[in-house]
Amino acid sequence: MRKFSTTGTTFAGISGMERYRNSDYSGVRRYEIGDAYIKIWFHDAGPYVYSYRKPGRLHVEKMKKLAQAGQGLATYINKYVRGNYEAKK
Repeated sequence: MRKFSTTGTTFAGISGMERYRNSDYSGVRRYEIGDAYIKIWFHDAGPYVYSYRKPGRLHVEKMKKLAQAGQGLATYINKYVRGNYEAKK
């Protein structure tokens, strides 16, 4: 699993999770990026797993870029992905 960081901050004891840079103003709290998935924790729910299988590679790669940039991820999910996730854990 590859790990990316926009802030250099990981959550203590939870490997791979990154704080979403815009989390004070977004519904997204933190995320984890893997080769073929992104896992997202929202302020009120999560984690949700979005993978190459569902909603598909193009959406997942776009979501990874938005997560790394620290803005636009919640808007993208609400507009294009909504409930089209692979799993809710």
